[in-house]
Amino acid sequence: MTTKTSERTSDVARSTPAAPTGPRLGDRVTSRLPGLALALGIAAVATVIGTRLPLVGGPVSGIVIGTVLASVLKLGDGGGGSGLGDRIAGRLSPGIGTASRTLLQISVVVLGAQLSLRQIVQVGAQSLPVMIGTLTVCLTTAYVVGRKLKVAGDLATLIGVGTGICGASAIAAVTPVIGAVGVDVAYAISTIFVFNIAAVLVFPVVGHLLGLSQHAFGLFSGTAVNDTSSVIAAATAYGNDAADYAVVVKLTRTLLIIPICLVLAALVRRRAACQAGGAEAVPATGPATTTTRRVRVRALIPWFLVGFLVAAAINTAGLVPAELHPLIGKGSGFLITTALAAIGLSTDFTALRRTGPRPLVLGAVLWIAVSVTSLGIQAALQG
Repeated sequence: MTTKTSERTSDVARSTPAAPTGPRLGDRVTSRLPGLALALGIAAVATVIGTRLPLVGGPVSGIVIGTVLASVLKLGDGGGGSGLGDRIAGRLSPGIGTASRTLLQISVVVLGAQLSLRQIVQVGAQSLPVMIGTLTVCLTTAYVVGRKLKVAGDLATLIGVGTGICGASAIAAVTPVIGAVGVDVAYAISTIFVFNIAAVLVFPVVGHLLGLSQHAFGLFSGTAVNDTSSVIAAATAYGNDAADYAVVVKLTRTLLIIPICLVLAALVRRRAACQAGGAEAVPATGPATTTTRRVRVRALIPWFLVGFLVAAAINTAGLVPAELHPLIGKGSGFLITTALAAIGLSTDFTALRRTGPRPLVLGAVLWIAVSVTSLGIQAALQG
């Protein structure tokens, strides 16, 4: 009797279709289209603005337009409590999330395809000490001064890597590693933008006052200015030779994203383990030790960072035609602009107001520290 009952139960179980475990793939894709389309549309407009106004650039224009729309539509606080606003926010949210995360990561991979691993050697022995020195001073200052000013850890990190490495590209790479929220990204991008403009206006004057050579100014602007467009603007104002060298230094600086992301990934993982009550004990011997360590190392490295290295290696091998580099650069810039537009659309204005002016003060301190360090190391090497 029991056996027959069990058999009937088993037959019913086999004939009953399994309950759906989640939305179908088609539904997931469809749900993301409205927000993704909006972010792409903003990026297209921002790219045109960036072409007309290179000093502003597409990424900054994208995050500004996205932030303004978020304010008008009240997207950052879920629609502000209004029925219409809630419906709009709910409809756009999946696509905005995809643009601000997935496209941000893809943009970093594409960025690697225009870099060559040989460029570290090509910029010369003088460039690396200046780049590493300015980055070390910048990150150390960001940590110390950020704590003094009580700027949140993630925001201080974003401003630090944005100032010390390569502006929006570095912020784009670090954001998914540390899990930074949109409001911190928006504030960091805005801070970097302010001091990009200041650098374009001030650095050529400083260079002439100090009597810097074209090579020296190219190294100075390549290490102390953040975004590529601003590096080109500042260096071109000084001379064509300065501009050529500054671009090479700037692209080489971008490669510093790799060790920084690895270090930050390790710190984030360690912090998460501490918050969870500590990592599980690992046996001292046996096969389990090797497996556990292997899993931890794999989890430590973000997939898009591996993609960045692979893309750079492919380009180094000469498999990417040189005539495609400008197109790749534009593609990477457009993806970053789209992601930043999405981050602007998800801006939390309450948190932004609560942050106050202290991150801007931190940005000013870092900008001055990096500029002085760049010039100081050059002077020391020449002496």
